[in-house]
Formats: sequence, C-alpha cells, structure tokens
Amino acid sequence: MKYSSLLQDIRAAMPGLELRQEEPMADHCSFRVGGPAAVMALPRSAEELEELCVLLRRAGVRPLLIGNGTNILPPDGRLDRFVVASCPGVGQVTVEGNAVTADCGATLSAAALAAADAGLTGLEFAQGIPGSVGGGVVMNAGAYGGELKDTVTETVYLDEELLRRSVRGAEHDFAYRHSVFSGRETVILRTTFSLSPDDRETIRARMRDLAARRRASQPLDVPSAGSTFKRPVGGYASALIDQAGLKGFAVGGAMVSEKHAGFVVNAGGATCADILRLMEHIQRTVLARSGVALEPEVLILGR
Repeated sequence: MKYSSLLQDIRAAMPGLELRQEEPMADHCSFRVGGPAAVMALPRSAEELEELCVLLRRAGVRPLLIGNGTNILPPDGRLDRFVVASCPGVGQVTVEGNAVTADCGATLSAAALAAADAGLTGLEFAQGIPGSVGGGVVMNAGAYGGELKDTVTETVYLDEELLRRSVRGAEHDFAYRHSVFSGRETVILRTTFSLSPDDRETIRARMRDLAARRRASQPLDVPSAGSTFKRPVGGYASALIDQAGLKGFAVGGAMVSEKHAGFVVNAGGATCADILRLMEHIQRTVLARSGVALEPEVLILGR
C-alpha cells in the first residue's frame, strides 16, 4: 500500500506526531529481529493515539498497534503495515486512594512501582514483566501466581467503530492469556487497578524477592519474548521442552535457553525464520514425545 498521501494528511492534521518510514521492527521488538515497517507512528499521549486512530480509520487504514514489543515476532522482510507504537510518553500513571490508573503505554513495571511507592499491594508480580499495560490487559499477563485479572477493575478503550467505551470487572472476560479484547481491533486507552494498603517496605521486599527469582531462573541477558509457548492444560511448556532434551538446541541464531527451556532466545544474529523453524521443531518434538500440542504465546506478525 502507498502511504504518501495519507502521511501528508496526517502531518497537516497532527504536526507534532512523530512519523517514521521504513522503520526497523527489530528496534521495537524484544527478540531484536524483523525487517522494516512501511510506516510507524509514535504517539506521545493517549489523546494523540486516539486522534491518530480516528484519522486512520477514516482513511480506511487499520493499523497494527504494538506496545513495548515484548510478545511479538516480526517477519524478516518488509512489513507493509501502518504500525502504531506507544511511546513511553503514552504512559502516565496516577494514584488515587487504593486505585492505580495507568495509560496504555505505561510499562507494567511502572504501574507496579507507583503502587509500591503509594503503599499499595497487588501488583508486585508485574514489576518484572517488560510489556505495556495495554498489551498486558489484552493477554491477561501474569507471573509467579499473579495475573492482571486479580486487580483490574476498569478499562477505557475504543471499540471497532472507534467509539470510546469501558468495561468493568467481570466484563473483561479474563482467562489464561485471554481477555474480552483478544483478537479484536480495539484500542486500549487506560486501565484502573484496585489494590490494598500495605507496608511499603514489605511490598518492596516482595518485589526484590521476585526480581531475584527472575534473575536466577530466566535468561534476562539475551533477547527473547519471554515464555514462547502458552502453558498447556495440566503441565508447563518449559518442563515438556526440557524433558524432550531440547535445552540448548539451536537453529541458526535462535536457541532454546539453557537456563529456562520455556524461552527461545536470540543467541546472536537470529532471524525470524530461525525462530519460527526452532518453534516448529519444538512443537513437533514435544508432540511426538508427550502427545501435547504446544500453542505459541508470542504473536507472529505478517502471517
């Protein structure tokens, strides 16, 4: 698709918006792989994000929205999409009473730290999750026994017709790596978490403990997208991969982490093709050995 005319219109309507052409997706993806996106916009506020989405929809363009890029796998070739990437500026976090409200682009870590500073407990598990609040709500992100469903009370979003709406409580339809937003072309603007008061130092001690456990068990020093596969019923993907003897198995620059078998990592110079071939090999091997079909947790773009 040719975007030159559209870009002129957007620049006229939103002169302060940062627009980049042929922007490397590898710079916006925690795997550090991917070719250029045709166009990338980087809105710096939730209001700017909303205005841009309205302009794009009027032009008949359905953008690809990404947050911190911690759960995506872009293709090696050119991605012919208009990508909208939340900047850190789309990340205001406010605290009022026992409620923490975070814009879509805020990191989950920022929301957890703001809660800790206010003496509020419930988001400690999220402190080490690298993704954004918007992306985390879509997939009901979780770790160490906690999930966003445990604390999220309201989410303001744009529906498929770009009408501003909100869902509350059970309307989020949270389940394992699922929410009411999964698979839909909605735009999350902000989310509110309901938390409980606690001693600040006690909260920080829990966060330090979780951070130490992450450092000890996860390959945080190499590019990855976190857990590559969803947790199968009755077990764990990492255990099945380990039992299949795949720790350290590599395809090109992609490798099953020797530290945590649930992580496929970019061990150096990996491509999207390397990662996909390795993921497919893992799926075939685990299925043959244990009869379990692993489902990717990472979102594969360009398919």
